[in-house]
Amino acid sequence: MTADRTDFAGRVHPRAGSEPRIVSLVPSITELLFDLGLGPFVVGRTTFCVHPRAAVRSVPRVGGTKTVRLDRLREVGPTHVIVNVDENRRSDVDAIESFAPHVVVTHPLVPGDNPGLYRLLGAIFGREAAADALARDFASELDALRAAAGRLPSRRVLYLIWKEPWMTVSRDTYISRTLALVNWETAGHDPGVRYPEVELGEALFAGIDLVLLSSEPYPFKPEHATLVRAAPGGRRVPIALIDAEMVSWYGSRAIRGLRYLADFAARG
Repeated sequence: MTADRTDFAGRVHPRAGSEPRIVSLVPSITELLFDLGLGPFVVGRTTFCVHPRAAVRSVPRVGGTKTVRLDRLREVGPTHVIVNVDENRRSDVDAIESFAPHVVVTHPLVPGDNPGLYRLLGAIFGREAAADALARDFASELDALRAAAGRLPSRRVLYLIWKEPWMTVSRDTYISRTLALVNWETAGHDPGVRYPEVELGEALFAGIDLVLLSSEPYPFKPEHATLVRAAPGGRRVPIALIDAEMVSWYGSRAIRGLRYLADFAARG
């Protein structure tokens, strides 16, 4: 079905040949490619593509997600480059399209987009059976999470992704929609900005049940909780560190992420 090979930009990609040369500029999708059995064909990755750790060490790096080294990317001779709307700059993607035969655009917006992502890559690269298996695993974990969520109270959470300035996530992001699966509503929403800046203080903390310090993109550590507590109103709000890879990464990690989130919410 051609629909299975239609990416987020609306392009229908032909089925790849038997020896594709794939560059992934999206950390979570790099991991997904290996879980689909496509590791031998991954010839380039970003510095932030760190999973699976042992396997990616031998894959050449072509810069960061937003600092792509176009010269290095061109040198590895990709047939396919996989990009993402949030992760990569449009100017880089436009430049890549001038020399890469196939640029696959992705943009999962909700956790339920994951099976479609698995099947898109499975259909392009001939890994349909592996993609279907991942989709079944995802559906099973999602059903389990929804059952667990029925026993969890609604909470209003502040999910912090950066400091200086403090930044959070709006409700139209993948992260916020993932947290919504356990009845958590994210605070600091700005309908015009996906990742808005916020000012820590009484007004923001009013009605907050929990502050979440994410492990990426800013690597929050336990000591950063003192900065939150030092803000007006910050002492009364519980604070927890959360593994951002488990709630912000789509792809195959999202399967484990659903189980992680269920356990995390039950503890909190």
